[in-house]
Amino acid sequence: MNQTTSNQHDPDMLNEYDFSEGVRGKYAQRYKAGTNLIRLDDDVAEMFPDTESVNEALRALGKIIAAHQTKAS
Repeated sequence: MNQTTSNQHDPDMLNEYDFSEGVRGKYAQRYKAGTNLIRLDDDVAEMFPDTESVNEALRALGKIIAAHQTKAS
C-alpha cells in the first residue's frame, strides 16, 4: 500500500509522516512490562468524565471496603 492510499483512510496521518524504516513492535515488550492499563466497559466509562474521577471513586470505594473489614474483624 503506498503512502497516498494509506493517508486517505486516516485524516490524522500527514503526507510528511514516513514510517518506511519503522520497526513494528520495537518497544512493545518494554511498554507492556511497565504499563498498568485497565480498560473499562463502555457503560462504566460513560459514568466517569476523566481519569481523576475514576481514581477518586476507587479511593472512596477502597475506604469503604477497609472500614467494613475493620468492623467485621
